[in-house]
Amino acid sequence: MQLNKVSVDDINVKGKRVLVRVDFNVPLKDGVITNDNRITAALPTIKKLIADGGKVILCSHLGKPKNGPEEKFSLAPVAVRLAELLGQDVVFANDDEVVGENAKKAVAEMKDGDVVLLQNTRFRKEETKNLEPFSTELASLAEVFVMDAFGSAHRAHCSTAGVTDHIKDTAVGYLMQKEINFLGNAVENPVRPFVAILGGAKVADKLNVISNLLEKCDTLIIGGGMAYTFLKAQGKEVGKSLVDDTKLDYCKDMIAKAAELGKQLLLPVDTMIAAEFPNPIDGPIDVECVSVDAIPADMEGLDIGTETQALFAEAVKNAKTVVWNGPMGVFENPTLAAGTIAVAKALAETDATTIIGGGDSAAAVIQLGFADKMSHISTGGGASLEYLEGKTLPGIAVIADK
Repeated sequence: MQLNKVSVDDINVKGKRVLVRVDFNVPLKDGVITNDNRITAALPTIKKLIADGGKVILCSHLGKPKNGPEEKFSLAPVAVRLAELLGQDVVFANDDEVVGENAKKAVAEMKDGDVVLLQNTRFRKEETKNLEPFSTELASLAEVFVMDAFGSAHRAHCSTAGVTDHIKDTAVGYLMQKEINFLGNAVENPVRPFVAILGGAKVADKLNVISNLLEKCDTLIIGGGMAYTFLKAQGKEVGKSLVDDTKLDYCKDMIAKAAELGKQLLLPVDTMIAAEFPNPIDGPIDVECVSVDAIPADMEGLDIGTETQALFAEAVKNAKTVVWNGPMGVFENPTLAAGTIAVAKALAETDATTIIGGGDSAAAVIQLGFADKMSHISTGGGASLEYLEGKTLPGIAVIADK
C-alpha cells in the first residue's frame, strides 16, 4: 500500500503561505522541554518548505488545556528550541485565540523562507470538536495545507481536518509519508514471514488490532498484562494477575480463529510472579519464575519468564517483517523490564524490517537504548493502533490523492 497522497515533493510553495500541522506535543517540566524528539522529527518537512521558498506557518497542540488558554501549555519554549534546531528565527505568535492580532501581523510580514509558530491550537474550545469558526480562521492564514502530525491524524480536529474544507491545496509531510509507508506496507503488503507482537495491559485496548493482525500476519505473539486473560481463557489459574473477565469469550474466539486460519499464536509459557504490584513502580521487588501452569492463587504475573523470552526471540529470528506494540511486563521496574528488553534485543538483532508502534513500546525501546537498531519507531500511539486495526485516519483521508 504505497501512499497515494500528494506529498511535499509534489507541490510548489514558492512565495506561498503554507500552514503545517506538526506534532509539537512535547513533554515539559517547569517550562523546560525534557525530550525534543517530536520537534526533530518535524525538521525534514519544515526545512524542505523553507528551502522551496514557502512561508511556513506551524500549528500544533500541546497537552490537554481544560479551560482554554493556560500558560503552562504555551508553545513558547518550543519556538525557542525550534529556532535553535533550524538555525534561524522563529516568530512565536502568542495569541490566546491562536489566530489573533499577533498571528495576522506576523504572517503579513513574512518573507519567503520565514517561519511563524502559532499558539497551542487547543487554546480554542472548537479545536477538538472540529467546529467553525476556528477552521476558517486557521485556513485564512494560508494558501496550502501540509499535514505532518501522524500522532494526531486519528483525530478529526480543526487543525488536522476541518481546515481542509477551506484550503484546497493539501499535502502530507515526510513524517506522515514515512509512517504510512512503514505501517501501511507492514499491514497491507508485508514481506513474509510477518510476526506481530502485542503487549500492554489491557485486551480491551487491542480488540480490533488482535483480530485484524491475525488475518495479516503469520505469527502473533501476545505478552504483557493482556496475556493473562488469554491464559485464563485456556482454563489456567492466573492468580491475582490482571484479567478482563468480560473478554474471556473474545480470547477463546481469537485462539479458535488463529487455529482456523493456520496462524501461529504464541502465548507465554512461563511468567515472573510476585506477591503484589511494585510500589513505587520502580521499587525493589521479589520475583520468581514459574510455568504458566503453576501460578499460585495468591501471586500475580508481572512479566514474561525466561523460557518465554527465548520462545519469542526465536519466533522473531527468521521473520522478514516485525511489528511490535506494547511492553511485555511492567517495564518501568528494572526487575520486571527483562521481558521487554529481551524482545527489544531480539528485534535489534534480526535482519527484518522492524516497526515499533508508538506509545509505551516506543518509550521502552528508546529508554533501553535500542532506538537506532529499529527500522521505524512510530510517533503516534493511538494513531498507530488505529492504523494497525485497519481504520482510515481522518487526518490522512482529508489530504488530496495524487
